[in-house]
Amino acid sequence: MTRIVEQGSDVAPVKDFSECDRLELEAALVAIGEPAFRGRQVFQWLHQRDVVAFEAMTDLSAPLRARLKTEARISEPTLETKQVSSDGTTKFLLRLADGRHIEAVYIPDTPNQTFCVSTQVGCAMACGFCLTGKMGLIRNLTAGEIAGQVRVLARETHLRTSPFNIVLMGMGEPLHNYDATMKALRILADPQGLAVAPRRVTLSTVGLVPAIEKLAQEEVMPNLALSLHATTDEQRNALVPINRKYSLTQLMDACRAFPRRRRGRITFEYVMLNEVNDTPDDARRLARLLDGIHGKVNLLPLNEAAGIPYTRPSDTRVNTFARILADHGVTVSVRKSRGRDIRAACGQLLVEGTEARV
Repeated sequence: MTRIVEQGSDVAPVKDFSECDRLELEAALVAIGEPAFRGRQVFQWLHQRDVVAFEAMTDLSAPLRARLKTEARISEPTLETKQVSSDGTTKFLLRLADGRHIEAVYIPDTPNQTFCVSTQVGCAMACGFCLTGKMGLIRNLTAGEIAGQVRVLARETHLRTSPFNIVLMGMGEPLHNYDATMKALRILADPQGLAVAPRRVTLSTVGLVPAIEKLAQEEVMPNLALSLHATTDEQRNALVPINRKYSLTQLMDACRAFPRRRRGRITFEYVMLNEVNDTPDDARRLARLLDGIHGKVNLLPLNEAAGIPYTRPSDTRVNTFARILADHGVTVSVRKSRGRDIRAACGQLLVEGTEARV
């Protein structure tokens, strides 16, 4: 919360309405002597009509608009640059209020329109094949900054009134920033706002087991994607360091206990690294790991990048791996990399020259 000095008064707080869900906005307006429905109107202006200027909220009285302009603010990430891939994928560089930067991605025709958004500046998980992990964790995003990315992307792609999906697969580990991430999803799901149904949202995690167990109790529950990437603890300890704290056995048990909706299933993301985790034995172990779990596997041949000490496997190795999984009754697909030419593909988001670890 920032502070301003009002003429003839003590220092007074300026409330950032972008950080409030609808009930909090209703309470904020009641606190200044207005009826609760005024807060609901502000929420609708911001999230349904994409209006961030109080003076443009014309169903509020002129005195109230003037007061809110003085005593409150609405912030959102600022678009600095965007790059468009040859396949239509668009990467957005967004500047936050404190000068930090994040990246978000629009992926068209997947077959739906999809926004890939970030939940942290950098990431603490340090997965060995991910450029974002090279940044380390700089800070968590707020709920307003997470939801704000969706508003910016919806505006820039002219999709605000059209259906779109959201994947929390950008910079950061969503469950490492649990409270802000879940609050952002509640804001986005509110029927008075963008009304993004939880079934249209997928949250990707590397496997923070206690947070997965907590997520299983949420009323607003997104689809779950698990970044697995290995079939033994030894292998996963090297590739995904959080596995040293939460083993494959613990992780698979949490997945088996995770509630699923009708027709829903857990997605297991598996980045394939040449001659590291892409052997026929790996495929057979993966099939055994997933036994009894209603899930599917997305195989992601590595998106190579400078600083990543692995290479992309051949199509033959990928197809052999996929065929073994299918022969064992596993639903499997090979994800087509999108936006590789602008470094917008999975594991490639990295803000260079603008951040420093804290």
